[in-house]
Amino acid sequence: TSVVIDLELIEPADLPLELAVSAITMAELAAGPHATTDPAERARRQDRLQRAEATFEPLPVDGAVARAYGRVYAAVGVTGRKARGRRAVDLFIAATAVAVGLPLYTRNPDDFAGLSDMLELVSV
Repeated sequence: TSVVIDLELIEPADLPLELAVSAITMAELAAGPHATTDPAERARRQDRLQRAEATFEPLPVDGAVARAYGRVYAAVGVTGRKARGRRAVDLFIAATAVAVGLPLYTRNPDDFAGLSDMLELVSV
């Protein structure tokens, strides 16, 4: 989600030619305008959501993602971290990448600690 939010700040050479996003990322973007009381920020978030909707066909959360989430959850548990709250949302995004065999581009690589054996993580 952080990559979509900061897309205009990231060098195009640091990104793949084709981008894909999880339905979870789109859900986070859809919640964004409702998470602020500032009208200008709400408008920025709404614009970001609409641009993302026009650009991406989200990867669905399906049975393969659900199974991958189980593996991701277990891997994170070994590190002593809990998959709750915002972290659980991030781990569903990771599970989507695992399920479809794509690298995960992120601005927050620490959010995905413990997943390097099952996921190619690219920090941008």
